[in-house]
Amino acid sequence: MGTLDGQVALVTGGSRSIGRGCALELGEAGATVYITGRSATEADNALPGTVGATAAEVNDAGGTAIGVVCDHRDDDAVAAVLDRIHADHGRLDILVNNAFIVTDHLTSGKPFWEVPLSDWDDMIDVGTRSAYAASAMAAQRFMVPAGRGLIVNISSSGAQEYAWHVVYGVGKCALDRVTKDTAHELGSHGVSVVSLWPGFVKNERIELAEQAGMLPDSLDTSTAESFRFTGRAAAHLAADPDVARFSGTAIPSRTLADEYGFTDLDGSLPNGPLHDRKA
Repeated sequence: MGTLDGQVALVTGGSRSIGRGCALELGEAGATVYITGRSATEADNALPGTVGATAAEVNDAGGTAIGVVCDHRDDDAVAAVLDRIHADHGRLDILVNNAFIVTDHLTSGKPFWEVPLSDWDDMIDVGTRSAYAASAMAAQRFMVPAGRGLIVNISSSGAQEYAWHVVYGVGKCALDRVTKDTAHELGSHGVSVVSLWPGFVKNERIELAEQAGMLPDSLDTSTAESFRFTGRAAAHLAADPDVARFSGTAIPSRTLADEYGFTDLDGSLPNGPLHDRKA
């Protein structure tokens, strides 16, 4: 029996990286996991990974997962995903808001005045707004009526210190405020909302850059956490009957490893939030 048996989760942006890790960890803990993202085939993104591949990985590991292609810029498409979950199960216990657009300029090192203004639309629309929209729909349709639920927003210490790009920091700061204020309004309905701050994650993008010799010297992958480490934090939060004590806060995944006693895949404990500061 898993700690999350009988529960239903939705992980947005689950084709790869942290979203994929969250889906795998929630599925391993027993939850039925719906995984959304824009990648239906490998040709849809320069990086490996699709929603179907992540779902298959969860299922192959003994879990239950369903991949659904969804653009989180499209509110109607998100609503359709929730309609499907309602038709299939009539409940949604866990929402992980991970969907995010990584623009070509995110890690370019260029100052904000030298990158397109469209970076704002991309990273705020799919990141901050998409988390707000999915949270509102999940709260209205499932969590508030049920009097229970957990919303996890994948954020960053870039909310408090410079990291990568001006818009990145603005979006993460706003996302943490969404966490704080939605938790304030949802608390009396039995719903908790928590922001998680991953550290430096060795994901598909980093692995490809490392293989190509394109990583800056300041990034040491030997201290990086796996793409599943923050997923473990999310799964432990979801299994915690007293998760409300964390509601409204932003917490490093590394801090929760100490709280709950879990480690990374190799048994190590990563350093925690770390960014290549440009200023």
